Amino acid sequence: MADETAVADTGAEQPGESSGTGESGESGEELRFAYSGGDSEEWAGDLTGRRLGSRLPRLVGRSFALAWAVDRGAVVALLVCQLVSGLSGALGLFATTRALGALIGAAQNPGHLGSAVPSVLVLAAAAGVRAVLGVAIQGLSNRLAPRISREAEFRMLEAATNAEMAAYDHPGFNDRYDKADRGVEVSRDMIGQSQNLVSSLATLVAAAVVITALAPVLLPLLLLTAVPQALASVKGERITYLSFLATFHDRRMLNMLRWNLTHKDQADQIRTDTLAPYLLAKYRASGTKVDRTNDRAAWQRARVTLLGSAAGGLAAALMWGGVMFLLGTGRIGAASAGTVVFALRSAAQGLQGIVGYGSDLMRTGRYMDDWESFVEEAAGQRLDRGALVPGRPRHVALHRVGYRYPEADEDTLHEVDFEVRQGEIVAVVGENGSGKTTLMKLLSGLNLPTEGVVAWDGVSTRDLDPHALWRQTAVVPQEFARWPMSARENIHLGQPRPGGDEEVRRAAAASGADDVVARLRSGLDTLLAREWWGGVALSSGQWQRIAVARATHRDAGLLVMDEPTSDLDPRAEHRIFTGLRRLAEDRAVVLVTHNLSNTVIADRIVVMDRGRVVQQGSFQELTTRPGLMRDLWLLQQDRSAPPGVDGALRGD
Repeated sequence: MADETAVADTGAEQPGESSGTGESGESGEELRFAYSGGDSEEWAGDLTGRRLGSRLPRLVGRSFALAWAVDRGAVVALLVCQLVSGLSGALGLFATTRALGALIGAAQNPGHLGSAVPSVLVLAAAAGVRAVLGVAIQGLSNRLAPRISREAEFRMLEAATNAEMAAYDHPGFNDRYDKADRGVEVSRDMIGQSQNLVSSLATLVAAAVVITALAPVLLPLLLLTAVPQALASVKGERITYLSFLATFHDRRMLNMLRWNLTHKDQADQIRTDTLAPYLLAKYRASGTKVDRTNDRAAWQRARVTLLGSAAGGLAAALMWGGVMFLLGTGRIGAASAGTVVFALRSAAQGLQGIVGYGSDLMRTGRYMDDWESFVEEAAGQRLDRGALVPGRPRHVALHRVGYRYPEADEDTLHEVDFEVRQGEIVAVVGENGSGKTTLMKLLSGLNLPTEGVVAWDGVSTRDLDPHALWRQTAVVPQEFARWPMSARENIHLGQPRPGGDEEVRRAAAASGADDVVARLRSGLDTLLAREWWGGVALSSGQWQRIAVARATHRDAGLLVMDEPTSDLDPRAEHRIFTGLRRLAEDRAVVLVTHNLSNTVIADRIVVMDRGRVVQQGSFQELTTRPGLMRDLWLLQQDRSAPPGVDGALRGD
C-alpha cells in the first residue's frame, strides 16, 4: 500500500458510505485514503475524443524517446517493421481487387482462372509478410519493454539518491516517490501500447487509401460508421474508469484489511483479541460496496455500447447501401466492391484499435507524468555542494547553528554551539523532541544548517564534497538498516578493508556481534534474511550488534551513535561501552543516549532542551548541581521495589 496515505475523514458523508456513527450514537471518524496523481477525476477529463487526439502523439513520442535511449537499433527495426507492415496491408488490399476480378471472370470462362494466380500470390505474400512482421514487432516490443522499465527506474533511483536528505523532509516527497514508482511499473507497457496504436493507425490509413482509390465517395460514410462506435468506446472507457475511481477507497480498504488479517506481525493479536470476525465483517462490507458500484457501471457501459452499436449499425446500413448503389450503377465493378468490403472491415478494426490502445496509453501516460515530475523535482534538490575533500577530522564544530525542517512552523535547533575533537567522547542527552537526532544529522553532513555553520577542521560542510565527507563518517542511527545480505556484507557494506575477514571479525568482536556470528550456521557467509530462501532471522538486539560492528569496521574519523544499545541486554551493552574509549583514540565520538548511566564514560556531556544547549560538563558536575541533567538522573534512579525485595537484595 505504498501509493496512498491513510487519513481520518471527518467531512460530509460520501454517497454509499457509512456515517461512522457508533453504538453510542456519537459521530466517529472513518478511515479513508488520500491520494492524488495517476488515478484522479482530472484524468477522467482526458477521456474525450479531443484530448485523445491532442495528447496521444506526445505520449507515443515519449515512449519511443525512452526506447531510443535504451536500444536505438531495436527502435529503428520496430519502425521499419511497422512501415513495411502497413504498406503490405495496402498492397494486399489492392491485390484483392485483381484476384477477385480474375476469379469472377473465371466463373464465366474457366480459362481465365490462371490470370488470378499472380494476384493470389501477391495477396498470399502480403499476408505472409504481415504475419512475419507481426511476430518481429511483438518480439522487438518484448525486448524493449523491460529495458524501458529499468531505464525509468534507474533515472528515478539516481535522482532520489543524489538529492539532499532535506528533500525527504518536504511534505509529500515520499508520496510523490511512490507515485513515480507506479509510473515505473507501467512504463514497460508504453512501448507495446504505442506500437499497437501505430499499427492500428497504419491499418486505418491503408484501408482509407484503398477506399479513396476505388470509391472516394464512401469515405464520409466510413467516418459516419466509425464515429458513433468510437464515441461509445471512449464513453465506455470513461464510465469504467470513473467506477474504478469511485471504488478506490474501498479497494484500498480491502487491501489494508487483507494485510492486517494475514500478516505475521498481527497474527497473535488477531487471535488473542478475537478480532477476526469484526475485521472480516468490514472486509465483506467494503467488498459489497465495490460490487454495487461495478454493477452500476457495467449496466451504464452496456447501454452506451448498445446505443453506439445501433448508431453505427444505421450508418453501416447507409454505407452498404452506398456500395450497392455504386455497384448497381456500374460505377465500380464486383471485384472493386469486394475489395471495398475488406477495406471497410480493416478500417473499422483500425479505428477500434486506436480508441482502445489510445485509452490505455492515456492512463499509462498519467502515471508516467508522475514519474517525470518526481525526477524533475529530485533533480532540483540535487546535491550541490563544494568539491573540497576532507581528511580524518580532528575537530568538528557547530557555530550558532539553527535548523528548520521544510515547511515547519518553527526551528528545531536554535543558536546551537557544539564541538567534538579527535580522541574525545561527547554525550548528548535530553528529553524526546529536544533536537538530538537533528544535531547528529548536521554533524555528519546529512543536512545543512539553515543558519550558522557546521565546520570540519574549520571548513564549512557546504564547501566539502559530500561523498568524501560521508566516507569519513560512521553512523549508528536509531533505525538501522537490516540488509538482506550475508553477515559479512552487513558489516563491511560492500567496502572491505585490506585486512579482509580479519577486519570484519575485529569489528564484530568490538560490538559483541562475534557471538551472533558464531551461532550462525555458516558464520559470516550466512544470509541474514528469512524472507529469502534459506535466510536466517536475527532478533532486534542481534541486529543492533551488527549495526555497531559496521560502524566500527568503517574506521571513519567521526563516529556518531544515536541510541546504539537501545535493544541490547546489559551484558552486550557493557561490552560496547567498555570498548568505546579504545575506539575514541583516533576518532571523534558523539553518543546520544537516554540511559544516563552510559554517559559516565564521556569526556563531556551536552544537555539539550527544546532545540537549545542548556548545560555542558562532566557527569559528576551535571548530576550534582541543579539543572535538567540532575532532574533526569534523579527520575531515572527513582525506582521503588515491592515490599521485601529491598531486604532480599541487601541480604537481610
